[in-house]
Amino acid sequence: MTVSQTVELEGHIIDSGSMGHCFGAVMEMGGEFEVEEFEVGRHKHDETYCRMTVTAETPEDLRAILHELNQQGATVTDPRDATIEPAPDDQVVPVDFYSTTNHPTYVRVNGDWVAVEDIEMDCALVVEKQESGTEEGDTKPRVYTKVLNAVEEGDLVVTGESGIRVEPPERPRNGGGSFGFMQGGVSSERPSKSLIEEIADEMRDVRENDGTVLAVCGPAIVHSGGRNALAELVQEGYVDAISAGNGFAVHDLERDLYGTSLGVDTESLEHPRKGHKHHIYTISEIVRHGGIPEAVDAGVVDEGVMYECVRNDVPYVLAGSIRDDGPLPDTITDAIEAQDAIRKQAQDADLVLMLSTLLHSVAVGNCLPSTTKTVCVDINPATVTQLLDRGSAQAIGLVTDIGAFLPMLTDELLESDST
Repeated sequence: MTVSQTVELEGHIIDSGSMGHCFGAVMEMGGEFEVEEFEVGRHKHDETYCRMTVTAETPEDLRAILHELNQQGATVTDPRDATIEPAPDDQVVPVDFYSTTNHPTYVRVNGDWVAVEDIEMDCALVVEKQESGTEEGDTKPRVYTKVLNAVEEGDLVVTGESGIRVEPPERPRNGGGSFGFMQGGVSSERPSKSLIEEIADEMRDVRENDGTVLAVCGPAIVHSGGRNALAELVQEGYVDAISAGNGFAVHDLERDLYGTSLGVDTESLEHPRKGHKHHIYTISEIVRHGGIPEAVDAGVVDEGVMYECVRNDVPYVLAGSIRDDGPLPDTITDAIEAQDAIRKQAQDADLVLMLSTLLHSVAVGNCLPSTTKTVCVDINPATVTQLLDRGSAQAIGLVTDIGAFLPMLTDELLESDST
């Protein structure tokens, strides 16, 4: 005996490929579908509508298929309210809890669709009822994400697939807009200059609208000679926050104190005597003063990215790892605390530049909504590929040397300012 469920898809589902993904998912998972209604949008801004019945051999098979279709934006017809169960203990979610995507998500509570706050992939959904302020005893629901380690006993957690609507970003038919080129993937064939102009335009728009540009930085910025350009972007107000690891900050400071990065003179490429110890000496000097801001105030550090962050009140998060030397006093060594700090940065960002760092790019990408414009620049195409595999489908990859990219971007931004 088979079981079935009718679902609906609506939007630019042909252009974005979501309809094809849904058809393919049903067949790959052993189900069948029958299209009952199909209305194609015939003009640029018209949406397409599809209603189909999905059939599977068992309720479990159908449920798995519906979960996959939900991720592509399909919703069941005549939806019920979401199922909600209390968390049985701290850091323990109910069985069959709904695990989020990074797409805009809505949960049906008391007959109303409620937008999920701070959407992020791989989280639980928690429903909270608050006093609405209209009539005594009247409440309104609030739905937000929680990472599993933050779930508390008694939290009302959404389970199952009912009453949940996901809206994946849709590819515009005209491909226009300042980020019209962000149509997926990574290619070393894209024209770097035109992409840099597009990125610069977007950064200007973000600044003019009081938005936030987050730069995710790897040590290669310093090694390859892009440090001064990034420092200038911080100084001129084009970068509003920095997310990095202990290594990036250490080598940026080492470059200021010793003129080297990883013990190599970044100008002459020579290896000074004891150069391999410069990063340890740098850490020791910063620790001696109590931290990066204190070293800047003392005049020990007088240039570079971290210097400009301190002088221009640009917040930074340095997330530690097991591999860190030192680390610097400013580095967050507690992994959960570092995650929370990165999560706050990601939620506040309007544009994210991931600059030559695989680990931090993936970490920040995991915290980003799919609606946040994201650019990943790396000499290795695999960095963007891994981002896409982890769900950051909005990331556009530019395969180039970060030491060439950052000066070109800075010139594009600052030259336009002077004209």
